[in-house]
Amino acid sequence: MTNLTLQLPANLQFTDDEFAQVVAANKDLRLELSAEGELVIMSPTGGETGNRNFDLLGQIWLWNGQYKLGKAFDSSTGFKLPNGATRSPDASWIKIERWESLTPQQRKKFLPLCPDFAVELVSETDDLADTQAKMREYLANGLQLGWLINPREQQVEIYRPGQPVEVLQSPTSLSGEDVLPGFILNLQAIFA
Repeated sequence: MTNLTLQLPANLQFTDDEFAQVVAANKDLRLELSAEGELVIMSPTGGETGNRNFDLLGQIWLWNGQYKLGKAFDSSTGFKLPNGATRSPDASWIKIERWESLTPQQRKKFLPLCPDFAVELVSETDDLADTQAKMREYLANGLQLGWLINPREQQVEIYRPGQPVEVLQSPTSLSGEDVLPGFILNLQAIFA
Protein backbone atom coordinates (compact mmCIF):
# COMPACT_ATOMS: atom_id res chain seq x y z
CA MET A 1 0.00 0.00 0.00
CA THR A 2 1.24 3.49 -0.79
CA ASN A 3 0.56 6.62 1.20
CA LEU A 4 -2.82 8.24 0.67
CA THR A 5 -3.33 11.99 0.55
CA LEU A 6 -6.78 13.37 1.27
CA GLN A 7 -7.52 16.77 -0.25
CA LEU A 8 -9.56 18.67 2.31
CA PRO A 9 -11.87 21.54 1.36
CA ALA A 10 -10.44 24.98 2.17
CA ASN A 11 -13.15 25.51 4.81
CA LEU A 12 -12.19 22.24 6.56
CA GLN A 13 -8.75 23.08 7.92
CA PHE A 14 -7.61 21.54 11.20
CA THR A 15 -6.36 23.48 14.18
CA ASP A 16 -3.48 21.81 16.03
CA ASP A 17 -5.86 20.49 18.68
CA GLU A 18 -8.35 19.20 16.09
CA PHE A 19 -5.60 17.38 14.21
CA ALA A 20 -4.38 15.85 17.50
CA GLN A 21 -7.97 14.61 18.10
CA VAL A 22 -8.08 13.02 14.64
CA VAL A 23 -4.76 11.29 15.31
CA ALA A 24 -5.93 10.11 18.75
CA ALA A 25 -9.15 8.72 17.28
CA ASN A 26 -7.17 6.78 14.65
CA LYS A 27 -4.37 5.24 16.69
CA ASP A 28 -3.78 2.47 14.13
CA LEU A 29 -2.92 5.02 11.42
CA ARG A 30 0.19 7.15 10.97
CA LEU A 31 -1.05 10.57 9.95
CA GLU A 32 0.71 13.73 8.80
CA LEU A 33 -0.67 17.11 7.80
CA SER A 34 0.94 19.03 4.94
CA ALA A 35 1.47 22.78 4.97
CA GLU A 36 -1.34 22.97 2.39
CA GLY A 37 -3.76 21.24 4.78
CA GLU A 38 -3.68 17.83 3.07
CA LEU A 39 -4.15 14.85 5.36
CA VAL A 40 -1.51 12.20 4.59
CA ILE A 41 -2.16 8.62 5.67
CA MET A 42 1.16 6.78 5.89
CA SER A 43 1.10 3.07 5.16
CA PRO A 44 2.59 0.61 7.66
CA THR A 45 6.01 -0.72 6.76
CA GLY A 46 6.99 -4.29 6.03
CA GLY A 47 9.26 -6.40 8.19
CA GLU A 48 12.52 -5.44 6.49
CA THR A 49 11.85 -1.70 6.80
CA GLY A 50 10.67 -2.09 10.39
CA ASN A 51 13.86 -3.95 11.27
CA ARG A 52 16.00 -1.30 9.53
CA ASN A 53 14.17 1.44 11.44
CA PHE A 54 14.78 -0.43 14.69
CA ASP A 55 18.52 -0.71 13.94
CA LEU A 56 18.68 3.00 13.05
CA LEU A 57 16.84 4.06 16.21
CA GLY A 58 18.94 1.73 18.36
CA GLN A 59 22.17 3.30 17.14
CA ILE A 60 20.85 6.84 17.75
CA TRP A 61 19.52 5.81 21.19
CA LEU A 62 22.92 4.39 22.21
CA TRP A 63 24.79 7.51 21.10
CA ASN A 64 22.26 9.84 22.73
CA GLY A 65 22.46 7.93 26.00
CA GLN A 66 26.24 8.31 26.07
CA TYR A 67 26.50 11.97 25.03
CA LYS A 68 23.22 13.36 26.47
CA LEU A 69 23.26 16.35 24.09
CA GLY A 70 19.60 16.25 23.15
CA LYS A 71 16.40 14.25 22.80
CA ALA A 72 15.80 11.56 20.19
CA PHE A 73 12.43 10.58 18.72
CA ASP A 74 10.90 7.79 16.65
CA SER A 75 8.36 8.02 13.85
CA SER A 76 5.42 8.31 16.24
CA THR A 77 6.48 11.87 17.19
CA GLY A 78 4.83 14.74 15.36
CA PHE A 79 6.65 18.01 14.70
CA LYS A 80 4.57 21.11 13.96
CA LEU A 81 6.86 22.86 11.48
CA PRO A 82 7.01 26.65 11.10
CA ASN A 83 5.26 26.34 7.69
CA GLY A 84 2.22 24.75 9.39
CA ALA A 85 2.87 21.12 8.38
CA THR A 86 2.88 18.37 11.00
CA ARG A 87 5.48 15.77 10.05
CA SER A 88 6.84 12.58 11.63
CA PRO A 89 10.35 11.65 10.44
CA ASP A 90 11.43 8.02 10.82
CA ALA A 91 14.06 9.19 13.34
CA SER A 92 14.83 12.66 14.65
CA TRP A 93 16.74 14.55 17.29
CA ILE A 94 16.78 18.03 18.85
CA LYS A 95 19.41 19.79 20.95
CA ILE A 96 18.76 19.69 24.69
CA GLU A 97 18.54 23.51 24.83
CA ARG A 98 15.64 23.48 22.41
CA TRP A 99 13.88 20.73 24.39
CA GLU A 100 14.35 22.63 27.63
CA SER A 101 12.94 25.81 26.07
CA LEU A 102 9.61 24.03 25.52
CA THR A 103 6.93 24.25 28.18
CA PRO A 104 5.72 21.02 29.82
CA GLN A 105 2.47 21.42 27.86
CA GLN A 106 4.31 21.82 24.53
CA ARG A 107 6.29 18.63 25.21
CA LYS A 108 3.05 16.64 25.51
CA LYS A 109 1.73 17.71 22.10
CA PHE A 110 3.20 17.77 18.60
CA LEU A 111 6.51 19.53 19.14
CA PRO A 112 6.24 23.11 17.79
CA LEU A 113 9.57 23.11 15.96
CA CYS A 114 11.60 21.43 13.26
CA PRO A 115 14.09 18.81 14.44
CA ASP A 116 17.79 19.64 14.21
CA PHE A 117 18.39 16.21 12.68
CA ALA A 118 16.02 13.94 10.77
CA VAL A 119 16.23 10.64 8.93
CA GLU A 120 13.82 9.27 6.37
CA LEU A 121 14.33 5.61 5.49
CA VAL A 122 12.83 4.84 2.08
CA SER A 123 10.58 1.78 2.26
CA GLU A 124 9.28 -0.36 -0.58
CA THR A 125 6.02 1.62 -0.64
CA ASP A 126 7.52 5.12 -0.39
CA ASP A 127 7.63 7.41 -3.38
CA LEU A 128 11.23 8.70 -3.61
CA ALA A 129 10.21 12.10 -4.99
CA ASP A 130 7.71 12.61 -2.14
CA THR A 131 10.36 11.67 0.43
CA GLN A 132 12.89 14.04 -1.16
CA ALA A 133 10.28 16.82 -1.03
CA LYS A 134 9.76 16.09 2.66
CA MET A 135 13.51 16.39 3.27
CA ARG A 136 13.57 19.76 1.46
CA GLU A 137 10.60 20.83 3.60
CA TYR A 138 12.51 19.96 6.79
CA LEU A 139 15.51 21.91 5.51
CA ALA A 140 13.39 24.97 4.65
CA ASN A 141 11.98 24.87 8.21
CA GLY A 142 15.29 24.79 10.11
CA LEU A 143 16.77 21.29 9.79
CA GLN A 144 20.54 21.27 10.36
CA LEU A 145 21.32 17.78 9.05
CA GLY A 146 19.16 15.25 7.26
CA TRP A 147 19.70 11.80 5.81
CA LEU A 148 17.48 10.18 3.23
CA ILE A 149 18.54 6.53 3.27
CA ASN A 150 17.50 4.35 0.33
CA PRO A 151 18.38 0.71 1.16
CA ARG A 152 17.16 -0.67 -2.18
CA GLU A 153 19.67 1.52 -4.09
CA GLN A 154 22.21 1.53 -1.22
CA GLN A 155 22.25 5.30 -1.54
CA VAL A 156 22.17 8.15 0.95
CA GLU A 157 21.24 11.78 0.29
CA ILE A 158 22.64 14.23 2.84
CA TYR A 159 20.76 17.50 3.38
CA ARG A 160 22.51 20.52 4.94
CA PRO A 161 21.44 24.20 5.06
CA GLY A 162 22.82 26.34 2.24
CA GLN A 163 24.46 23.40 0.45
CA PRO A 164 23.49 21.19 -2.46
CA VAL A 165 22.30 17.71 -1.59
CA GLU A 166 25.24 15.32 -1.32
CA VAL A 167 24.61 11.84 -2.74
CA LEU A 168 26.68 8.89 -1.48
CA GLN A 169 26.63 5.50 -3.18
CA SER A 170 27.10 2.45 -0.91
CA PRO A 171 28.62 4.20 2.12
CA THR A 172 29.40 1.93 5.08
CA SER A 173 28.81 4.66 7.66
CA LEU A 174 27.61 8.24 8.10
CA SER A 175 28.94 10.94 10.41
CA GLY A 176 26.65 13.06 12.56
CA GLU A 177 29.09 15.88 11.82
CA ASP A 178 28.87 18.86 14.16
CA VAL A 179 25.11 18.41 14.66
CA LEU A 180 25.49 15.02 16.41
CA PRO A 181 29.15 15.12 17.47
CA GLY A 182 30.71 11.69 17.84
CA PHE A 183 27.81 9.86 16.21
CA ILE A 184 28.66 7.40 13.45
CA LEU A 185 25.78 5.45 11.89
CA ASN A 186 26.84 1.98 10.79
CA LEU A 187 24.92 1.22 7.59
CA GLN A 188 25.85 -2.45 7.23
CA ALA A 189 22.65 -3.82 8.82
CA ILE A 190 20.49 -1.16 7.12
CA PHE A 191 21.90 -2.02 3.69
CA ALA A 192 21.87 -5.80 4.28
